[in-house]
Amino acid sequence: MPRYMIQVRATPTSEAGDFPDDPTLVPRMMAFHDEMAKAGVLLDGAGLQPSSQGFRVQYDAAGQVRVIDGPFAEAKELIAGYTLIEVRSHDEAMAWARRFPAPFPGQPCCIEVRPLMGGIDLPPEDAERIIREQLAAIKQRE
Repeated sequence: MPRYMIQVRATPTSEAGDFPDDPTLVPRMMAFHDEMAKAGVLLDGAGLQPSSQGFRVQYDAAGQVRVIDGPFAEAKELIAGYTLIEVRSHDEAMAWARRFPAPFPGQPCCIEVRPLMGGIDLPPEDAERIIREQLAAIKQRE
């Protein structure tokens, strides 16, 4: 079955480490995750600390590594939280995402949903074949 990541995009508020001033947010989010768990589609989910608490490992073209400490610019390019689901179809993933509670009440925000590559539980040669097949199918649709 396809797996999808629901990404809650960061806002200036989440990047500042401020918690939304809405006492119903956590109960609504927990109830929604509980509903997904009972439906058998929830794999994992969590909020992320602000990017000031993280780092990036950057590779140049020669494969040299450079570590860059946060914070990172452009909150809209960052992720504030995620939920991993396993569903039967793209349409089912969309249906769950459309019901996702607004993570930052009173602020514009975005939730991005993307399918995961398959094959992680397979031997490397099978996983590579499946990933290549998925990428080829994407290119055919474009």
